[in-house]
Amino acid sequence: MISEYMARERKADEVVTCEVANCKNESARSLSRKKVDKVLSHSLTGSGSKVKICKDHYKEFKKKTKKEKKLDSLGW
Repeated sequence: MISEYMARERKADEVVTCEVANCKNESARSLSRKKVDKVLSHSLTGSGSKVKICKDHYKEFKKKTKKEKKLDSLGW
């Protein structure tokens, strides 16, 4: 069981890049592909249900979803 967990872990020296097209920055966050695709106008590379994005694209994502998060927290 422990070996399965370790196998899924990312190696410490492995650098994962942002999955936004034409972005070579190191990834900082992993978010739902559906949400990111809906909010950001950039095309995404790779496949799967999660997408890894860099700090700059995460900042853009947060700014564009700020109002939606506020309304969700208020119960609208």
